[in-house]
Amino acid sequence: MKKVIPVVVAIALILIVFGMSFGKTVYEKYSYGQDWADLNEYFEIFGIDDVPIILNNERIDKSARIIDGVYYFDQDTVETYFTERFYVDTNEELLLYSTPETTLETVLESGKVTDVLSGEVKDYNYPISVYKDDTLYIAIEYIKNIVGFSYEPFVEPNRMQLYLEDSDITVAKIKSDTQVRWRGGVKSEILTEVSQGDVVTVIEAMDDWTKVKTSDCYIGYVENSKLTSETTDRIVIDKCTYSEDFSYLTRDYKINMTWHNIEYPQDGYGLIEALATAKAVNVVSPTWYWITDNEGNFSSVANPNYAKTAHDMDIEVWALISDFHSGVEGLDMNELLSYTSKRRAFVDNLVNTLINDGADGVNIDFENISKACAPHYVQFIRELTIACHANNLVVSVDNFVPTEYTAHYNRHSQGEFVDYIVIMGYDEHYKGSAEAGSVSSIPWMQDGIENTLKYVPKERVINAVPFYTRVWMTDGGDVTSEAVTMATSQDFLSRNGLTAQWNEATYQNYAEISTGGILYQVWLEDADSMEVRLNVMEAAGIAGIASWKLGQETPDIWDLIEGYMSR
Repeated sequence: MKKVIPVVVAIALILIVFGMSFGKTVYEKYSYGQDWADLNEYFEIFGIDDVPIILNNERIDKSARIIDGVYYFDQDTVETYFTERFYVDTNEELLLYSTPETTLETVLESGKVTDVLSGEVKDYNYPISVYKDDTLYIAIEYIKNIVGFSYEPFVEPNRMQLYLEDSDITVAKIKSDTQVRWRGGVKSEILTEVSQGDVVTVIEAMDDWTKVKTSDCYIGYVENSKLTSETTDRIVIDKCTYSEDFSYLTRDYKINMTWHNIEYPQDGYGLIEALATAKAVNVVSPTWYWITDNEGNFSSVANPNYAKTAHDMDIEVWALISDFHSGVEGLDMNELLSYTSKRRAFVDNLVNTLINDGADGVNIDFENISKACAPHYVQFIRELTIACHANNLVVSVDNFVPTEYTAHYNRHSQGEFVDYIVIMGYDEHYKGSAEAGSVSSIPWMQDGIENTLKYVPKERVINAVPFYTRVWMTDGGDVTSEAVTMATSQDFLSRNGLTAQWNEATYQNYAEISTGGILYQVWLEDADSMEVRLNVMEAAGIAGIASWKLGQETPDIWDLIEGYMSR
């Protein structure tokens, strides 16, 4: 017996040790971890002024900043999440924002804002904008007055809840005191503690854990057993102070605008003569004005009698102004448009001139806008439209068919303000093109319409068609062309005994001839191609048609356009 007792004791000790070891393992596996997360790491805070942003229920890769006790967003954050409409004039140190009816102006790093239309000045008692580390920051409270959103900042550590629009959320109550952990699992680090009765936003439910957001903006996990009373709540953002209700001077009928290219003053008789065979034209755009210098001065060949005659014919006049002319050299649109004082003087002069000349609107044809100039150009469009609308003048803007190379024209921002976007649906192949081709194949034109409609509503899109074509000449590796009227292109066929054949790729009649070692090619603009164009435009439901240019067409084209207008 004495020999058995030590053995039993030893076995018992072994079992105890094993049990303790097993119990420790079980405890370590299933007990709740007590380690707290590094909140700077969790929120990705890299500086004492950084304020991480939680947009809805997700941490985004942008941060706000506290500067002298005021919360700011940098310009990139503003453009990404709020609006692209803030405009910075670094030449004259101004920050501008255009509403549908006026422009708000503040000197950089000042607290006073001027309503340019009324002259009213408001003092915000803090800098609206500040520069830090060569980055422009705009005060959040000022942005909120303009755009409308809700935000709530928290401290220790800095963080911010942000909502951009009204939305429904799912919420639940905490059943008993617990911790919110960084990740699902009892060993995950603790972010914060929540108490019985606290309300959390439910983000994602899983088998044992639910991803939630606390009222003070911690996003983590709690056990499902700790949640109860799930229901739906609604987030309602703060509304903006300034109106964002755009109104447009659009017509309740299709537009049939034709450009009348004139180089000298013409009276009403000149218009009557030019429209002798035209039908259903309700807008004429005479090429009256062109910019002559970097100060915004422009030449004019307007004649008020021209507009009076047009009105007697129930035709509106949307006078064209261009940034190109054969007699003007050294014009730098960036130099003109990047100065607010120059833009403002230019706009005032143009609007007054339009009124004095009897115009009903303006047609902007700026084709030399660089990427660097693009923000200034768009701001010019905003300011011009505000001034024109105040005087009941229609604003239409000519745009290239959308391509990667013309994206900087920012059709969306233009379309926010102007009445009509006009697609220049031609020059698919142009003087200087490396290869011969159609001036405007129908599939190419159709793509231009469809891609423009991604940015501008169809009710405010006009598609311009060519009344001209090109006769192409290929001599070895040299490709040249000559722009010709519809009648001249038909004469080319007759003189060379050619019969054009329908081309299914372009939906145009095509002809070619080789003579004297030169290949001549022509993709015809004629009644056949025009009929297809008009069908495409009708199917797209756009606002109407424009044509470049009056006098290059044959009379039968107007019969087709008249039919399109009556559909």
